[in-house]
Amino acid sequence: MGKLIVIVGSTGVGKTALARALCRETGFTSGLEGHAERPFQARFKADRRFALANQMDYLLLRAEQETGIRSRMETGVLDGGLEMDFHGFTRLFHARGWLTDDEFDLCRRFYTWTRSLLLPPDLVLHLTARPEVIARRLAKRDRINIASAEDISLLDAFLAEWLAMLDPARLLALDVSEDDPDYQRLLPGLVSTLQRFLVDKEAEYV
Repeated sequence: MGKLIVIVGSTGVGKTALARALCRETGFTSGLEGHAERPFQARFKADRRFALANQMDYLLLRAEQETGIRSRMETGVLDGGLEMDFHGFTRLFHARGWLTDDEFDLCRRFYTWTRSLLLPPDLVLHLTARPEVIARRLAKRDRINIASAEDISLLDAFLAEWLAMLDPARLLALDVSEDDPDYQRLLPGLVSTLQRFLVDKEAEYV
């Protein structure tokens, strides 16, 4: 069975960049958000009435990515993942009034049912950075930004509630405020840590 690592953190913190860097360094399989390829992302940016379609599309995408990774004997890395899309963005959109109560409940039911069928992530990497660093990274992005710098504190609060429920042994917190875009400073130590974790994880199945 494949192993699953998810990278979570506020919008703009560098989840996708780290996922790509890790996969280049290790050969892990990547599962990315794919903003440009998602059918409702640009529509939602222009018209908030597409919030439900956008969120259901992402929740389904994440479930599909997890299923594919688990079906192969390899390690996969997701930039965000099922929990990030529900506990982070779906809750944020509900709080902002972009999802009605009934629409939010539909997303909740789908997430809860899906997670009951899929094993939770083996390891969660929680990225943090100073607010001014995140704001600067968001400003440099050349892709669609659904959440803004004004959403960061609320997004972080929702994410923290979920992270508090995790087994600490499966959570690794990383402050990436000082890292360059390719994570060359962080990668060597992180790769060694992940390799040790995966070896220990494999031993659980023996």
